[in-house]
Amino acid sequence: MLVLGDFNLHAETVLTGAAQDFMASMGLSQHVIGPTHERGHSLDLVFSTEQEEGDLRVRNLSLTPLSWSDHFLIRFELKSGLSLCKGEDPIALVCPRSWMDPDGFLEALGDFPFDKDGDPVDALVELWNEMTRTIDMIAPKRPLPPGKARSSPWYTPELRAMKQVGRHLEHRWRRSRGDSDQTHLRAHYQAYAVAVRMAKKKFFSVFIASSQCCPVGLFRMVQGPGPKEDLVPPSKAHCDDFAKHFREKIAQIRHELDSAIESDSTGETPSMPLSPQLMDEFQLLQPDDVDKVLEQVHPTPCLLDPCPSWLLKKAKDGIGTWILEVVNASLRDGRVPAPLKEAVVRPVLKKASLDPEVAANYRPVVNIPFLGKVLERVVAGQLQALLDETDYLDPFQSGFRPGYGTESALVALYNDLCRERDRGSASLLVLLDLSAAFDTIDHNILLNRLAGLGVGGTTWRWFRSYLNGRFQKVVLGDYGSVPWQLCHGVPQGSILSPLLFNIYMKLLGEVIRRCGLRNHQYADDTQLYLSFSTNPGEAVAVLSRCLAEVMGWMRANKLKLNPDKTEVLLVGGSGLGMGNLGLVLNGVAFPLRARVRS
Repeated sequence: MLVLGDFNLHAETVLTGAAQDFMASMGLSQHVIGPTHERGHSLDLVFSTEQEEGDLRVRNLSLTPLSWSDHFLIRFELKSGLSLCKGEDPIALVCPRSWMDPDGFLEALGDFPFDKDGDPVDALVELWNEMTRTIDMIAPKRPLPPGKARSSPWYTPELRAMKQVGRHLEHRWRRSRGDSDQTHLRAHYQAYAVAVRMAKKKFFSVFIASSQCCPVGLFRMVQGPGPKEDLVPPSKAHCDDFAKHFREKIAQIRHELDSAIESDSTGETPSMPLSPQLMDEFQLLQPDDVDKVLEQVHPTPCLLDPCPSWLLKKAKDGIGTWILEVVNASLRDGRVPAPLKEAVVRPVLKKASLDPEVAANYRPVVNIPFLGKVLERVVAGQLQALLDETDYLDPFQSGFRPGYGTESALVALYNDLCRERDRGSASLLVLLDLSAAFDTIDHNILLNRLAGLGVGGTTWRWFRSYLNGRFQKVVLGDYGSVPWQLCHGVPQGSILSPLLFNIYMKLLGEVIRRCGLRNHQYADDTQLYLSFSTNPGEAVAVLSRCLAEVMGWMRANKLKLNPDKTEVLLVGGSGLGMGNLGLVLNGVAFPLRARVRS
């Protein structure tokens, strides 16, 4: 308990004897010592109870005379052994978005102060990160309890006006209690409910119609706009547990693969013949292209950003010079600055049906700084142009490619299987499962793939810098783990990773087709299938040899094929007597499934 104010009594003479005994019986302590008035009397007092753990404790109390008042200013600190927050949620310190005016931000930021030609990229990025001070100037942090309200994008000004009218009618009815006012109120509420339904219907109809080519947006809308409940309570211990699991999982997979390669020398050497250098330096970003690149980068918040990414996009007219100089310095030097190779990992549950208490049921999704996304977007555009020009990627790879998607892969696979069945043939479909494919990629093999594509010179050095020296940490709420270095893999969730993964997996399709099988791929999901009309035993033998070839290629390329989750489906051929399929890989038998999910 805390009691304070102007008591208008001379405490130095009144609070003695019986008064002190009464205060002691209530557990109160008086903390003001000395006069609080210009005439030398103690009129302003501070009482508190400090007997239990949750009580407030007054510390560092001081008295300061004021020129504009006859009372002194009393300053003190309050401390408590328990949380001072209302409820269970902690108070967060946030920069109010309403104070972040783009024009004020640019005015406080000033012009680009560095010489445009002579500064190294690290110095430019360090200067970029100083924007935090600018944000502190225009929008200093203030305490804000986490809100519980869900966003309602369908809520219009007309609905807000109707709601205000409804409140007015309700107040009038509560005053009068008349039947006429009650009838008007009910009629208005009914009209308001109809208007809400129509506003929702109109909003979602327009959104769905405008998102026909954007399945990601539709997926987010179906998931709902509200905040997602944390499956794991944020804590330092949980962050460290996740970090340890992610780190040790990849180390264990790499150890198993290296041991398998040492004991089996039949794996295909993951080298490629070098091609003529088709891309030995990047094209520098032009001022007219900055707006286009910024439009392509989603403003996902990242804890490592010096200021909110949405503010940077709003202030793009004034911030363009900063972005242009940092990006071009990196492309010109063939080097990615260390701050742009740091990442925040947020564990995401693989499936809603899995146990959220088990760390193995989560995948690490990476969030990188906004400037790193812009840099990756520029590089990805030029790399994609090279892939299109050389027609390098596997024609049956549908993942992360313009004009391709899950629909194209599924339709092509389904069409092939139906055509074979119409011809009277049976098909054996195998769905391969890889363990942490993005996280086990070998950097040297990937750089060799890039050289085989025709990447060399400064461009190749840039990719080497991009892959080496990356650090990431797990973050849950306000807690984070100790950062650890990534010696393998590409970060899931970054812009470049899907392109690099497709380049890395390019040769797998050739291995499968060399065995006489057909295939379709979507990122790390691979389906291979073999059709036959007679001699099912020979078909099984061919499929077994192909799977052995695929597994050898996987081991040589530091990818782990998971036989336990690999599935086999027989399409057609009910009269071929294949109930006891003898397909075995790495000591694991594959029984036929009644259905599979691709």
